[in-house]
Amino acid sequence: MTAWIPTRTAALDRLRAFLPEAGRAYAARRNHDLPGHPHVSRLSPWLRHRLLTEAEVAQAVIARHGMAAADKFLQELCWRTYWKGWLELRPGIWADYRRGVAQALDRVAAEAGLRRDWEAACRGETGIDGFDHWARELAATGWLHNHARMWFASIWIFTLRLPWELGADFFLRHLLDGDPASNTLSWRWVAGLHTPGKTYLARPANIAEYTGGRFRPEGLAPDAPPLPMRPHPAPRAAPEGGRPAPGPWALLVTEEDLSPGFVLAAAGDPVATAFWRAVPGRSPLAVSPAVAAWTEAAMADAAARHAPRLGPITDAGAGAEALSRLADWALGLGVAQVVTPWAPVGPAAEGLDRLERALAPAGIRLVRMLRDWDAAAWPHATHGFFRFRAEIPRLLAPLAA
Repeated sequence: MTAWIPTRTAALDRLRAFLPEAGRAYAARRNHDLPGHPHVSRLSPWLRHRLLTEAEVAQAVIARHGMAAADKFLQELCWRTYWKGWLELRPGIWADYRRGVAQALDRVAAEAGLRRDWEAACRGETGIDGFDHWARELAATGWLHNHARMWFASIWIFTLRLPWELGADFFLRHLLDGDPASNTLSWRWVAGLHTPGKTYLARPANIAEYTGGRFRPEGLAPDAPPLPMRPHPAPRAAPEGGRPAPGPWALLVTEEDLSPGFVLAAAGDPVATAFWRAVPGRSPLAVSPAVAAWTEAAMADAAARHAPRLGPITDAGAGAEALSRLADWALGLGVAQVVTPWAPVGPAAEGLDRLERALAPAGIRLVRMLRDWDAAAWPHATHGFFRFRAEIPRLLAPLAA
């Protein structure tokens, strides 16, 4: 089993180990969920927190295999970017999901049968072959193969008939790579809420084939009728990000981007730096201690790597209650601006919104800087992935030069 050590060094080691398999071998075997997960990159926890960036991974893979041979892996890498961009253009979908989780938890509190079935699914005690294994694997390791995530979500929704929001919440509480956009929108896609009329049905024969015969579930739903959906909201304009003004500034780092070198390259060195974690905001329920510990250690690694340029470093802590400490920290520094890498729609962005409101009366700007990768890609996440896919060669062209 992969050891997802929360350091950039470990991320680079994993990338080097995967590179020989990132071309046609990945395309041929990526759907196989086998012990140890030998046929996929297993880079997602580091990518999700940008201890390793999408551009770095794409550039290394293209250099090794070329764009044609690595096309399938590069597409999978860009799905993460597409999901982030799609939700960034439609933040109301995240707000709807939050409301759905709250409503489903109200039902859990009021309906004994639903509570029993939900708890059994989370513990991996449904009696469904494969599903129970994946529930326990997720809780134990913080990770699942992508194909297993799809099977799990389909069984949760169409066989167990549990609210999809509770399944997405279960994932977000336990996944080391738990990402608001990828997680929410993938569950919506399985349920038929992303592409109208399109659902994903977990089939016993498919599970048996791609798990090497380890699992042969019985009694799965024979069909997957789409859940009722409202039309998607029209996409808003893609964000452009801010630029720091001349003068002293402070750096704020969240778990959304632990490679703030691009900010330092644009703005120079800050007078001080704070680190703040939004992990508790993933769910109304308790987030896995393993997720909290991994994220805290990853941030400590980022602080250590960049320490010579960060000035005095403050660990502001985690969660909404730490935001007041951040506001006091900025006020005490006497700076006119706090600069932070852009946090996509999700708990970190919600926290930054609150911080921005707290700083405004003191005349302190919160400047959110957007990476070139996101700025180039997100405006094209207006429709389905296949339209976005047409832009991938242009997005990757500078990396292949």
